[in-house]
Amino acid sequence: MNIIIPMAGMGKRMRPHTLTVPKPLLPIAGKPIVHRLVEDIAKVCSAKIDKIGFVVGHFGEEVERALLQIAESVGAKGEIYYQEEPLGTAHAVFCAEPLLQGPTIVAFSDTLFKADFQLDFGQDGIIWVKEVDDPSAFGVIKLNDRNEIVDFVEKPVHPVSKLAIIGIYYFKRGEQLREAIRVILDNNQLDSGEYQLTRALRMMYANGTIFKPSQVIDWLDCGNKNATVETNSRYLEYLKEEKLVSQTAVIDNSVIIPPCFVGDGVELHNTVIGPYVSIGEKTIVRDSRISSSIIQSGANISNVNLQNSMLGNFVTMEGKPLDVSLSDYSTFNNI
Repeated sequence: MNIIIPMAGMGKRMRPHTLTVPKPLLPIAGKPIVHRLVEDIAKVCSAKIDKIGFVVGHFGEEVERALLQIAESVGAKGEIYYQEEPLGTAHAVFCAEPLLQGPTIVAFSDTLFKADFQLDFGQDGIIWVKEVDDPSAFGVIKLNDRNEIVDFVEKPVHPVSKLAIIGIYYFKRGEQLREAIRVILDNNQLDSGEYQLTRALRMMYANGTIFKPSQVIDWLDCGNKNATVETNSRYLEYLKEEKLVSQTAVIDNSVIIPPCFVGDGVELHNTVIGPYVSIGEKTIVRDSRISSSIIQSGANISNVNLQNSMLGNFVTMEGKPLDVSLSDYSTFNNI
């Protein structure tokens, strides 16, 4: 089985954090978003994952090495593909054309999920969905009385379903998706100026592919700072039975209110953290109170009271802010 993960977007809603790091590599509970995504897909798949194709912009060799290591962590071979222009979801998937063969999963990288099903590889196609209160903000599916998907509706004005498409798809025969997208590209079939995956799904359905839904328990958004901090909190809650505090962390006259992730080499001095805090490796925190926040690696923090905040790598911060968003290598001083 192959997995294709399009992740070439600029992540503008996550700025300033995405000025130096692609959004899918921002951490959730101590691991990059895309790493969590790959692990959670692997948990619902009984089949071996052969290859994972990451469709990226030109993020640099360090990012590409990190992605290949993520693939290796689940026993797969990682491959890097490039999307030179943002031409839509179908175009992004087609950039990894060599992987569109046999059982294939397409998973967009700004989504995390929790599920209690095992993927049924016998189905032609499976669309992963979550019931939502307001379907008008999402793409949704329409079902017949046999629980088969008969239509894909983008942001319906009149409700046809509350089952929103979360951005993860299974195809028994990736070749069918490849040929549908090829038709779209060859005939320049644009929707809102882009080549959309939904058009390919409709084409496959018209040609006899039977799509079924699989409903996830939770759908976790990483679209902006507030959503990412909330997702970090919810993910830590899922992991609360695991050991999340590194044995190499220095806990000096400090309190950790679980669940929290504390990385290797972290130092906490006269500090209270938690609940729902993730702190990356080699960060030092002094004389502070932090809750519901993400602090990345190599930061130096003192005399702050933080909540609902997100700090990038190598931030230096001293003062008393309540709600901030600092990018990598920022320096903040508010005495």
